[in-house]
Amino acid sequence: MTTRTNPVANTAALPGHLPDPAKPPENAPPSAYDRELQVAREAAMAAGEILQRYFRDGGYQIDSKGKNNPVTTADFEADSKLKQILCDAFPAYGWLSEETVDNDDRLTCERVWIVDPLDGTKEFIKGIPEFVVAIALTDHGVPVMGVTYNPIKHELFCGVRGAGCYLDGKAVTVSHTRTLDLATILASRSETARGEWKAYEGRVIVKAIGSVAYKLALVAAGHADATFTLTPKNEWDIASGVALIAAAGGRVTDLYGEEVRFNRSNVKVAGFVASNGHLHAKLEQMLPAPDRK
Repeated sequence: MTTRTNPVANTAALPGHLPDPAKPPENAPPSAYDRELQVAREAAMAAGEILQRYFRDGGYQIDSKGKNNPVTTADFEADSKLKQILCDAFPAYGWLSEETVDNDDRLTCERVWIVDPLDGTKEFIKGIPEFVVAIALTDHGVPVMGVTYNPIKHELFCGVRGAGCYLDGKAVTVSHTRTLDLATILASRSETARGEWKAYEGRVIVKAIGSVAYKLALVAAGHADATFTLTPKNEWDIASGVALIAAAGGRVTDLYGEEVRFNRSNVKVAGFVASNGHLHAKLEQMLPAPDRK
Protein backbone atom coordinates (compact mmCIF):
# COMPACT_ATOMS: atom_id res chain seq x y z
CA MET A 1 0.00 0.00 0.00
CA THR A 2 1.27 3.49 -0.87
CA THR A 3 0.00 6.95 -0.03
CA ARG A 4 -0.36 9.80 -2.52
CA THR A 5 0.55 12.78 -0.35
CA ASN A 6 0.67 15.41 -3.08
CA PRO A 7 -1.58 16.03 -6.07
CA VAL A 8 -0.17 15.05 -9.49
CA ALA A 9 -2.49 17.21 -11.57
CA ASN A 10 -2.97 20.92 -12.11
CA THR A 11 -6.71 21.54 -12.15
CA ALA A 12 -6.49 25.31 -12.47
CA ALA A 13 -6.99 25.30 -16.24
CA LEU A 14 -9.89 22.85 -16.24
CA PRO A 15 -13.51 24.00 -16.73
CA GLY A 16 -15.04 25.75 -13.76
CA HIS A 17 -18.73 25.30 -14.55
CA LEU A 18 -20.57 22.85 -12.30
CA PRO A 19 -23.74 21.16 -13.56
CA ASP A 20 -26.82 21.71 -11.42
CA PRO A 21 -28.14 18.30 -10.36
CA ALA A 22 -31.45 19.84 -9.34
CA LYS A 23 -32.06 21.25 -12.82
CA PRO A 24 -33.70 18.72 -15.15
CA PRO A 25 -32.41 18.31 -18.71
CA GLU A 26 -33.90 20.79 -21.17
CA ASN A 27 -37.13 19.66 -22.86
CA ALA A 28 -36.75 16.11 -21.56
CA PRO A 29 -39.95 14.07 -21.94
CA PRO A 30 -41.33 12.49 -18.76
CA SER A 31 -40.31 8.92 -18.01
CA ALA A 32 -41.07 6.22 -15.48
CA TYR A 33 -37.64 6.81 -13.95
CA ASP A 34 -37.66 10.56 -13.36
CA ARG A 35 -37.20 10.32 -9.59
CA GLU A 36 -34.42 7.74 -9.95
CA LEU A 37 -32.68 9.96 -12.47
CA GLN A 38 -32.85 12.98 -10.19
CA VAL A 39 -31.43 11.08 -7.21
CA ALA A 40 -28.75 9.45 -9.38
CA ARG A 41 -27.63 12.85 -10.67
CA GLU A 42 -27.33 14.14 -7.11
CA ALA A 43 -25.46 11.00 -6.03
CA ALA A 44 -23.02 11.21 -8.94
CA MET A 45 -22.14 14.80 -8.14
CA ALA A 46 -21.77 14.08 -4.42
CA ALA A 47 -19.39 11.21 -5.17
CA GLY A 48 -17.67 13.40 -7.76
CA GLU A 49 -16.90 16.01 -5.10
CA ILE A 50 -14.99 13.34 -3.18
CA LEU A 51 -12.98 12.36 -6.25
CA GLN A 52 -12.33 15.97 -7.15
CA ARG A 53 -11.02 16.73 -3.67
CA TYR A 54 -8.57 13.82 -3.68
CA PHE A 55 -7.52 14.55 -7.27
CA ARG A 56 -6.79 18.16 -6.31
CA ASP A 57 -5.29 17.68 -2.85
CA GLY A 58 -3.86 14.15 -2.78
CA GLY A 59 -3.72 12.43 0.60
CA TYR A 60 -5.21 9.10 -0.47
CA GLN A 61 -3.92 5.56 -0.12
CA ILE A 62 -3.33 3.27 -3.08
CA ASP A 63 -3.75 -0.47 -2.74
CA SER A 64 -4.08 -3.30 -5.27
CA LYS A 65 -6.87 -5.78 -5.96
CA GLY A 66 -4.68 -7.72 -8.38
CA LYS A 67 -2.42 -7.24 -11.39
CA ASN A 68 -2.98 -3.80 -12.99
CA ASN A 69 -6.02 -3.27 -10.77
CA PRO A 70 -5.35 -0.46 -8.25
CA VAL A 71 -7.88 0.82 -5.75
CA THR A 72 -7.74 3.97 -3.64
CA THR A 73 -9.28 5.62 -0.63
CA ALA A 74 -11.26 7.72 -3.09
CA ASP A 75 -12.89 4.63 -4.63
CA PHE A 76 -14.19 3.46 -1.26
CA GLU A 77 -15.36 6.87 -0.01
CA ALA A 78 -17.20 7.57 -3.27
CA ASP A 79 -18.80 4.12 -3.11
CA SER A 80 -20.06 4.74 0.43
CA LYS A 81 -21.57 8.06 -0.63
CA LEU A 82 -23.35 6.51 -3.61
CA LYS A 83 -24.74 3.66 -1.55
CA GLN A 84 -25.95 6.02 1.16
CA ILE A 85 -27.84 8.27 -1.25
CA LEU A 86 -29.21 5.68 -3.66
CA CYS A 87 -30.14 2.96 -1.16
CA ASP A 88 -31.68 5.40 1.31
CA ALA A 89 -33.91 6.76 -1.46
CA PHE A 90 -34.78 3.33 -2.92
CA PRO A 91 -34.34 0.68 -0.19
CA ALA A 92 -36.13 -2.04 -2.18
CA TYR A 93 -33.71 -1.85 -5.10
CA GLY A 94 -30.75 -4.20 -5.41
CA TRP A 95 -27.12 -3.08 -5.34
CA LEU A 96 -24.07 -4.11 -7.36
CA SER A 97 -20.85 -2.11 -7.09
CA GLU A 98 -17.21 -2.70 -7.87
CA GLU A 99 -16.23 -1.70 -4.35
CA THR A 100 -18.96 -3.47 -2.35
CA VAL A 101 -18.92 -7.18 -1.51
CA ASP A 102 -21.54 -8.77 -3.76
CA ASN A 103 -24.74 -10.18 -2.31
CA ASP A 104 -26.96 -12.63 -4.20
CA ASP A 105 -30.02 -10.88 -2.79
CA ARG A 106 -29.83 -8.52 -5.77
CA LEU A 107 -30.71 -11.41 -8.10
CA THR A 108 -34.25 -11.43 -6.70
CA CYS A 109 -34.74 -7.69 -7.28
CA GLU A 110 -36.54 -6.33 -10.34
CA ARG A 111 -34.63 -3.06 -10.20
CA VAL A 112 -30.93 -2.91 -9.35
CA TRP A 113 -28.38 -0.10 -9.08
CA ILE A 114 -25.12 -1.01 -10.81
CA VAL A 115 -22.34 1.46 -10.04
CA ASP A 116 -18.65 2.10 -10.39
CA PRO A 117 -17.68 4.88 -7.97
CA LEU A 118 -14.40 5.55 -9.81
CA ASP A 119 -14.02 4.11 -13.29
CA GLY A 120 -10.55 4.99 -14.50
CA THR A 121 -8.60 4.58 -11.27
CA LYS A 122 -5.28 4.34 -13.12
CA GLU A 123 -5.92 7.67 -14.84
CA PHE A 124 -6.98 9.17 -11.51
CA ILE A 125 -3.68 8.12 -9.92
CA LYS A 126 -1.66 9.43 -12.87
CA GLY A 127 -3.40 12.81 -12.80
CA ILE A 128 -5.22 12.33 -16.11
CA PRO A 129 -8.79 13.75 -15.96
CA GLU A 130 -10.34 10.78 -17.74
CA PHE A 131 -12.24 9.06 -14.94
CA VAL A 132 -15.91 9.08 -13.96
CA VAL A 133 -18.58 8.15 -11.49
CA ALA A 134 -20.87 5.68 -13.29
CA ILE A 135 -24.41 4.84 -12.14
CA ALA A 136 -26.93 2.64 -13.92
CA LEU A 137 -30.40 1.44 -13.04
CA THR A 138 -31.45 -1.90 -14.47
CA ASP A 139 -35.03 -3.12 -14.70
CA HIS A 140 -35.39 -6.87 -15.22
CA GLY A 141 -31.81 -6.97 -16.47
CA VAL A 142 -32.13 -4.08 -18.92
CA PRO A 143 -30.11 -0.90 -18.23
CA VAL A 144 -32.88 1.70 -18.46
CA MET A 145 -31.11 4.72 -16.99
CA GLY A 146 -27.52 5.89 -16.89
CA VAL A 147 -25.62 8.74 -15.25
CA THR A 148 -21.91 9.22 -15.88
CA TYR A 149 -20.06 12.16 -14.34
CA ASN A 150 -16.54 13.42 -14.97
CA PRO A 151 -15.96 15.60 -11.88
CA ILE A 152 -12.82 17.28 -13.23
CA LYS A 153 -14.18 18.31 -16.61
CA HIS A 154 -17.63 18.83 -15.05
CA GLU A 155 -19.34 16.71 -17.71
CA LEU A 156 -22.64 15.22 -16.56
CA PHE A 157 -24.07 12.65 -18.98
CA CYS A 158 -27.52 11.27 -18.24
CA GLY A 159 -30.08 9.31 -20.20
CA VAL A 160 -33.20 7.19 -19.99
CA ARG A 161 -34.29 4.72 -22.65
CA GLY A 162 -37.07 6.30 -24.65
CA ALA A 163 -36.51 9.74 -23.09
CA GLY A 164 -33.22 10.83 -24.66
CA CYS A 165 -29.64 11.43 -23.63
CA TYR A 166 -28.24 14.69 -22.25
CA LEU A 167 -24.85 16.25 -21.58
CA ASP A 168 -24.96 19.07 -19.03
CA GLY A 169 -28.68 19.44 -19.67
CA LYS A 170 -28.45 19.68 -23.45
CA ALA A 171 -29.87 16.93 -25.65
CA VAL A 172 -27.24 14.85 -27.47
CA THR A 173 -27.34 11.89 -29.86
CA VAL A 174 -24.87 9.47 -31.32
CA SER A 175 -22.94 10.53 -34.42
CA HIS A 176 -24.00 9.94 -38.02
CA THR A 177 -20.70 8.59 -39.37
CA ARG A 178 -21.33 5.67 -41.73
CA THR A 179 -17.88 4.67 -43.06
CA LEU A 180 -15.05 3.12 -41.09
CA ASP A 181 -12.29 5.19 -42.66
CA LEU A 182 -13.90 8.35 -41.25
CA ALA A 183 -14.80 6.80 -37.89
CA THR A 184 -13.15 7.84 -34.62
CA ILE A 185 -12.92 4.81 -32.36
CA LEU A 186 -12.07 5.26 -28.69
CA ALA A 187 -9.50 2.78 -27.46
CA SER A 188 -8.27 1.69 -24.05
CA ARG A 189 -5.04 3.36 -23.00
CA SER A 190 -3.84 0.04 -21.56
CA GLU A 191 -4.72 -1.91 -24.71
CA THR A 192 -3.02 0.59 -27.01
CA ALA A 193 0.09 0.55 -24.80
CA ARG A 194 0.18 -3.25 -25.23
CA GLY A 195 -0.06 -2.87 -29.01
CA GLU A 196 -3.50 -4.46 -29.24
CA TRP A 197 -4.87 -1.72 -31.51
CA LYS A 198 -2.11 -1.71 -34.13
CA ALA A 199 -4.20 -3.99 -36.37
CA TYR A 200 -6.87 -1.29 -36.65
CA GLU A 201 -4.66 1.72 -37.26
CA GLY A 202 -5.16 3.00 -40.80
CA ARG A 203 -8.56 1.32 -41.04
CA VAL A 204 -10.18 3.64 -38.48
CA ILE A 205 -9.08 6.70 -36.51
CA VAL A 206 -7.92 5.37 -33.13
CA LYS A 207 -7.97 7.66 -30.09
CA ALA A 208 -6.84 6.43 -26.67
CA ILE A 209 -9.02 7.53 -23.75
CA GLY A 210 -9.13 6.30 -20.14
CA SER A 211 -12.15 4.72 -18.44
CA VAL A 212 -14.54 2.35 -20.19
CA ALA A 213 -17.57 4.18 -18.81
CA TYR A 214 -16.21 7.53 -20.01
CA LYS A 215 -15.57 6.20 -23.52
CA LEU A 216 -19.13 4.90 -23.72
CA ALA A 217 -20.53 8.24 -22.55
CA LEU A 218 -18.51 10.10 -25.19
CA VAL A 219 -19.90 7.80 -27.89
CA ALA A 220 -23.42 8.43 -26.61
CA ALA A 221 -22.85 12.19 -26.85
CA GLY A 222 -21.56 11.95 -30.42
CA HIS A 223 -18.00 12.94 -29.50
CA ALA A 224 -16.75 9.70 -31.06
CA ASP A 225 -18.31 7.08 -33.30
CA ALA A 226 -17.64 3.83 -31.46
CA THR A 227 -15.58 1.94 -28.92
CA PHE A 228 -14.94 -1.75 -28.43
CA THR A 229 -12.82 -4.20 -26.50
CA LEU A 230 -12.01 -7.88 -26.80
CA THR A 231 -11.05 -7.90 -23.10
CA PRO A 232 -13.67 -9.10 -20.57
CA LYS A 233 -15.29 -6.35 -18.51
CA ASN A 234 -17.55 -6.28 -15.48
CA GLU A 235 -21.16 -5.14 -15.48
CA TRP A 236 -20.31 -2.03 -13.49
CA ASP A 237 -17.81 -0.94 -16.14
CA ILE A 238 -20.41 -0.71 -18.89
CA ALA A 239 -23.95 -0.59 -17.46
CA SER A 240 -24.28 3.19 -17.36
CA GLY A 241 -22.72 3.59 -20.80
CA VAL A 242 -25.00 0.97 -22.33
CA ALA A 243 -28.02 2.88 -21.00
CA LEU A 244 -26.67 6.19 -22.31
CA ILE A 245 -25.95 4.85 -25.79
CA ALA A 246 -29.40 3.25 -26.00
CA ALA A 247 -30.98 6.55 -24.95
CA ALA A 248 -28.90 8.40 -27.56
CA GLY A 249 -29.90 6.10 -30.43
CA GLY A 250 -26.83 3.86 -30.65
CA ARG A 251 -26.21 0.18 -30.08
CA VAL A 252 -24.14 -2.02 -27.76
CA THR A 253 -23.71 -5.79 -28.12
CA ASP A 254 -21.38 -8.41 -26.77
CA LEU A 255 -18.78 -10.00 -29.06
CA TYR A 256 -21.36 -12.49 -30.30
CA GLY A 257 -23.81 -9.85 -31.46
CA GLU A 258 -26.20 -10.26 -28.54
CA GLU A 259 -27.69 -7.50 -26.43
CA VAL A 260 -25.96 -7.39 -23.05
CA ARG A 261 -28.09 -8.42 -20.07
CA PHE A 262 -27.31 -7.26 -16.55
CA ASN A 263 -27.76 -8.28 -12.93
CA ARG A 264 -26.53 -11.80 -13.56
CA SER A 265 -24.79 -14.07 -11.07
CA ASN A 266 -21.65 -13.93 -13.25
CA VAL A 267 -20.92 -10.22 -13.71
CA LYS A 268 -18.25 -10.71 -16.41
CA VAL A 269 -19.03 -9.57 -19.96
CA ALA A 270 -16.76 -11.09 -22.62
CA GLY A 271 -16.00 -7.83 -24.41
CA PHE A 272 -18.39 -5.59 -26.33
CA VAL A 273 -18.96 -3.43 -29.39
CA ALA A 274 -20.56 -0.01 -28.88
CA SER A 275 -21.36 2.26 -31.79
CA ASN A 276 -23.64 4.86 -33.31
CA GLY A 277 -25.54 1.98 -34.90
CA HIS A 278 -24.60 2.85 -38.47
CA LEU A 279 -21.14 1.34 -38.05
CA HIS A 280 -22.09 -1.66 -35.95
CA ALA A 281 -22.16 -4.40 -38.57
CA LYS A 282 -18.93 -3.14 -40.16
CA LEU A 283 -17.16 -3.11 -36.80
CA GLU A 284 -18.37 -6.62 -36.02
CA GLN A 285 -17.00 -7.84 -39.33
CA MET A 286 -13.66 -6.20 -38.59
CA LEU A 287 -13.21 -7.90 -35.22
CA PRO A 288 -11.88 -11.45 -34.73
CA ALA A 289 -14.65 -13.05 -32.68
CA PRO A 290 -16.20 -16.48 -33.43
CA ASP A 291 -19.85 -17.28 -34.12
CA ARG A 292 -20.97 -13.69 -34.29
CA LYS A 293 -24.68 -13.40 -35.16
